[in-house]
Amino acid sequence: MHAGRNFSVPEVLFWTWRDIVALLIVATIPTFFYEVLDWKWLAIPWLPIALLGTAVAFVVGFKNNASYERVWEARKAWGGIINSSRSWGIMVKDYITNRHAITPLSDEEIKKLQLKFIHRHFAWLAAMRYQLRETRVWEAIVKKHNAEYKKKYFRVEEQEEKMEDALLQYLPAEEVKLIMSKTNKAAYIISLQSAGLKELVHRGYIEDYRHMELEKMLVEFYNQQGVCERIKNFPYPRQYATVNLYFVKMFVLLIPLGMLKEFAALGDNLVWLSIPFSALSAWIFTTMEKIGEASENPFEGSANDIPITAMSRSIEIDLKQMFGEENVPEALVPNKNKILL
Repeated sequence: MHAGRNFSVPEVLFWTWRDIVALLIVATIPTFFYEVLDWKWLAIPWLPIALLGTAVAFVVGFKNNASYERVWEARKAWGGIINSSRSWGIMVKDYITNRHAITPLSDEEIKKLQLKFIHRHFAWLAAMRYQLRETRVWEAIVKKHNAEYKKKYFRVEEQEEKMEDALLQYLPAEEVKLIMSKTNKAAYIISLQSAGLKELVHRGYIEDYRHMELEKMLVEFYNQQGVCERIKNFPYPRQYATVNLYFVKMFVLLIPLGMLKEFAALGDNLVWLSIPFSALSAWIFTTMEKIGEASENPFEGSANDIPITAMSRSIEIDLKQMFGEENVPEALVPNKNKILL
């Protein structure tokens, strides 16, 4: 699924067309040898292949369940980011006041001070998006079938535009320059938020209790960022992924050999029907294996990603409306050939 839509049949076929061609070839070769060259010894009983297929189905199912768990954990982390961001918004709005101020500010100046923390939060969301969309060597998006599908059906904003340009929408140039010099830019932005809160305490715009509550929110953002970084930087164990792929390939090679006698027994020339049925049976397994592979890295910029761009935009809309800002962006909606949502 990409951009919030379901796969259409043409998209599935486009995504797996290389597999379909390969499976038809794999099914045709033994059928040709069996029927035309009379190599009857190629046929093997179907029972052991069916038993192997059951085992492979369990292995594929295990991988897909594990991949879904990674996707769901990532989705929960970003759901927490949305809720925490709204909490951050109301706390900044109601906690930063002139109540204990050494030098009271006007209402407009207070709002400007509050928005500084809100816009820096938007910058944190942007920096984290860009860091999560960085490519890792184990990710599947670089494979031909995924890259080809991506090129035709969607684009990823964070992989086409510079992080620096995104940050400049929310922060002054000198602060962006400082952030860009750091390794973990998102983490450094949170540290800037903390430093800003410390300054507010010294100036009396928040007192100690409110300072602690706001710092707890920053710690929560760190925790949620850490969950995302763990998923991003620790892949689905390669030993499981590799063995799963080998089992599927072995089963795919054996399916045509098991179907030869089954279709030959139905009548003259019906053995050729083993080609499409073998290919179809194998295609189900190879496609399910691909789905698991495409789901195991939910931040790689693939069709199965968590829609972090749209979720960040939703947070920005909520907080800007909360503070009565006029330049509220439009929500990102699912659409072909647009940004991955």
